[in-house]
Amino acid sequence: MRHLMSPLDFTVEELDNLFDLANDIENNMSKYAHVCDGKKLATCFYEPSTRTRLSFESAMLSLGGSVIGFSDAGSSSASKGESVSDTIRVISCFADICAMRHPKEGAPMVAASKSSIPVINAGDGGHQHPTQTLTDLLTIRSLKGNLRDFTIGLCGDLKFGRTVHSLIHALIRYPGIRFIFISPEELKVPDYITDMLKEKHIPYEEVIRLEEIMPRLDFLYMTRVQRERFFNEEDYVRLKDFYILNKEKMKLAKQDMLILHPLPRVNEISVEVDDDPRAAYFKQVQYGVYVRMALILTLLGIKTKI
Repeated sequence: MRHLMSPLDFTVEELDNLFDLANDIENNMSKYAHVCDGKKLATCFYEPSTRTRLSFESAMLSLGGSVIGFSDAGSSSASKGESVSDTIRVISCFADICAMRHPKEGAPMVAASKSSIPVINAGDGGHQHPTQTLTDLLTIRSLKGNLRDFTIGLCGDLKFGRTVHSLIHALIRYPGIRFIFISPEELKVPDYITDMLKEKHIPYEEVIRLEEIMPRLDFLYMTRVQRERFFNEEDYVRLKDFYILNKEKMKLAKQDMLILHPLPRVNEISVEVDDDPRAAYFKQVQYGVYVRMALILTLLGIKTKI
């Protein structure tokens, strides 16, 4: 039995196989419509989510399986004080696989250690969001053709952004990746990440102004400033509008640069950018369904011919 806690739980070769399967699902949806007949996915979400939870549910339903679970801690026995360990032991009696989101770092790993079914980390605090990273990697590979030799700018909340942290750790395994971190001083990428990049001799820059590096980017990964990660409202209000991507800034970018965003967005990408052919964030959502379908099949050990 296998779990997914981090994007690094899969080797690069295993990720290639996963993405090949996801692309086959994309092109042959009807072929996979009943491969999970009789299987159940439990979605245990202790923290609000729209895209991730519905993406998992859509993935399982598209495979012919069914879904049970809860969408916030208040509607589960956690509100009565039940531990994550006890919850997963119970869920293991009802379902074949579990996707768990939790505000506390490491909670899905605790669940995995006590579970008799595969557990997928669907986001734990500001730590990891591996299935978003798999989505990001599949999107880049599908739209660019490979996962090597490009410059990616990561913009916004780089301190608390678990999607950013997961993506950086995943991308350093591919050759020729150059990072540019764009953030205010208060939201800069943590030292442990820059220390790791220095140790591995991976090129990176830290800048404050988005405009000055736009012409150099192959990908721009925008993130929102996350209100739920702040200790006081005053700091959030001061920083929430620090970056707003609009048509004027897009004039500075390459014609083939692609914009990614894990969503939800607030106002960091103006809606006027949505019609730009370089805006790939809604395609990203669709790729998220395909990669989660492939992941469910892989963790359940269901073999299919590509």
